[in-house]
Amino acid sequence: MEGKVWGFSSNEDSDDEVYLQNASDEEELHFSSGSVPKLQFRNVKSKGWWNEEMGMSEVIEKNGKMWVTTGIVRNGKTYSSIEETLYLMELGALHLLDNGDRSISLIEIYQKVAGRKSGCCWELFEVYRHLKSLGYIIGQHDVPWSLKSVRSSHKPVTLEGTEESKQLVHVGSKVELSINKLFGELKINDLKPDFDIYLPNSRFRKSSPGDPNFLLYMSRGHPPSRAEIEALERQCGGIPLKICLVTEGRVSFFSFDKVELPVLP
Repeated sequence: MEGKVWGFSSNEDSDDEVYLQNASDEEELHFSSGSVPKLQFRNVKSKGWWNEEMGMSEVIEKNGKMWVTTGIVRNGKTYSSIEETLYLMELGALHLLDNGDRSISLIEIYQKVAGRKSGCCWELFEVYRHLKSLGYIIGQHDVPWSLKSVRSSHKPVTLEGTEESKQLVHVGSKVELSINKLFGELKINDLKPDFDIYLPNSRFRKSSPGDPNFLLYMSRGHPPSRAEIEALERQCGGIPLKICLVTEGRVSFFSFDKVELPVLP
């Protein structure tokens, strides 16, 4: 296998979404020479409740168009993972409350990520933040964006409780249980892709996202062995696999190609 540098270092109330170009001009993507593009928010702040058991936030007030490509939808509610929550809080786009309506600080969420809770670690968040700031659409691998995306998919979804999940459309009390299964069993050190990555797309829909452009696996401490790469590729269903490595805050991406070496006389 030959290594190839791939990259560089560094108000929906249902399962339906609106297109980005139809959203209000409350956010702009700014580019400046020598800098990473960043979303600039102007007086836009959503509100969410942090659910400690789920390790996610339930969005109770959505503002801005970032929700078209952020969070999963269940029974008309939007839930954001801890990395999504932290990213939006860093941008000042999300006001987070606990179940007692106390404001949760950015430091508290940093501590949860640093403590490797909710299926996330600091290095994984750095990868998410890096790609998200570049405009990529990022979803948790094997976690459907919405129940409609499960029903519209022609491919089997590796998801425990999928049959149960299909019944959640009209059973709100079971929604949280289903999401607990999805995220509660995510383990940081599992040998499986971490994220589904889509190229920037103004017509992206959670109800019919299509196949990701590639799957991303974050290497834990060292580049994966050949056996590990082959095990990961078997889980990709023909979708390209990219590997990323985080070293002292530097995020690097690479991929592997198979090459046939000529037999020497």
